[in-house]
Amino acid sequence: MTALFSAAPSYCSRFGVAILLAALADFLFYGQPAGITVFLFALLIAAAVVAVHPAAFNDGRVWLKPIALLVALLPLAENVSTLSVSIALAALTVFALSLSGRLRHSIARIAGQIVLFGLAAPFRFVIDFIRWRRTARRFGGRRIRLAAIAVWVMPLTLGAVFLALFGAANPVIDYWLSLIDLVRLLDLIQLARIAFWLFVLAAVWAFLRPRLPRLVRRIPRALPAVSAQAGKTATTIEDILFGKAAILRALIVFNILFALQTALDAAYLWGGAALPDGLSYASYAHRGAYPLIVTALLAAGFVLAALRPGSETSADPLIRRLVYAWVAQNIMLVISSILRLDLYVGIYALTYWRVAAFVWMGLVAAGLALIIARIALRKSNEWLLSANLLTLSLTLYAGCFINFAATIANYNVDHSLEMTGQGIPLDAWYLHSLGPGAFPALDRFLEHQGKTTAAGTVRELAGVRGSDEIWYRTIQQNWRAWSFRDWRLLRYLDTKEPFVIPSAIEPSMPGR
Repeated sequence: MTALFSAAPSYCSRFGVAILLAALADFLFYGQPAGITVFLFALLIAAAVVAVHPAAFNDGRVWLKPIALLVALLPLAENVSTLSVSIALAALTVFALSLSGRLRHSIARIAGQIVLFGLAAPFRFVIDFIRWRRTARRFGGRRIRLAAIAVWVMPLTLGAVFLALFGAANPVIDYWLSLIDLVRLLDLIQLARIAFWLFVLAAVWAFLRPRLPRLVRRIPRALPAVSAQAGKTATTIEDILFGKAAILRALIVFNILFALQTALDAAYLWGGAALPDGLSYASYAHRGAYPLIVTALLAAGFVLAALRPGSETSADPLIRRLVYAWVAQNIMLVISSILRLDLYVGIYALTYWRVAAFVWMGLVAAGLALIIARIALRKSNEWLLSANLLTLSLTLYAGCFINFAATIANYNVDHSLEMTGQGIPLDAWYLHSLGPGAFPALDRFLEHQGKTTAAGTVRELAGVRGSDEIWYRTIQQNWRAWSFRDWRLLRYLDTKEPFVIPSAIEPSMPGR
């Protein structure tokens, strides 16, 4: 009984904090644009997590955790996107687990905890509610619930009486009370709003009570002593196919094949050798960029399987040297893929998927370099996984501060046929689809086209551009939509001279 009473306030206080956060989320988000409010709400969740874990202040280094969390939340202030929100959720998960004393120390294990937390978070509120009901029923929950309700009877009753007296004595309070419209309050009860509140409650509850699901592992039965001994002495098919001799021969063959591929790329991409008839540099670049990345990933998997820490192959000097040479060739292969993609982009312009491909290829090259470091330093696969996760995290974090829409738009405008006389015509409508981030680049293109060409299409595009700016400014009038990136764009729009198409250039009309 005592244990339940000590636990009940914890549940009740956390539930009260969750209700308060849901009410704030309703004010910040429901029917409103998302902007700086996401950053503010993340800070509120962090403050609530600190409030429900007072024991965390016993740690002398506790202030380092909020500072690290603030750094992780900065991308939300720059711009609200799927990437910045994902980083914020991961950071809040680590922060909550850290304050509750459940955080691991290895980066690879922390990543596993984040995944488990995300899988269990939608069900944590329901599970805790059912568990609390069972515990309350076991220890005489009816009396506890009655007591919990009874303690609120006197405060609420007297509070209502005092409020009525104040209303009679104070005309301001009486005016406030007259503004309360019970019918309108009932109109606020909507199914969509109730679903929103339940969603927020389930989300914030997972951070207020950070728990990870228990994974039940089956312990395999011990093999008989005779079978184990026989397995040690007998030569299996696996020993023949993936033994030291097979891996040595595979590395020799792989090094020769990769050297041939590297030589061809060096001749055609870097040396400028003539391609066979019917094959252009663009098709050569496009066909090879992505398959070569798959090849590098397969090579990385083979290296990890062949040179397991403590295995016979990992201790062989010749195999290690062959692996170093092969991984180095794989890095050259990735660099060649990047050059292929750069050649293709130079002809067919830049898109979001091609930017993602550049980032992905860089991560693959970094992963291969880390494989060499793992082998040379004799580290474990867990160290390799942690190093790759750290590289990926830093890359994604840096990506939150890059305006990819503006980058793509500026590149495509600067390398278009209309601006340089070379390449392909600019797909101006694709620039329009990139959103407000493409406004500056699109303005440069419209100004250039308005001075040099017939303004039929330009006038239509300029009209759409003007409508987009009106819509964008209307959204930004709501303070909730503020972000540092939008603030910079608004400064540009406020200082930019209005775009005017010369009146001498008339649009072509049908039938003329």
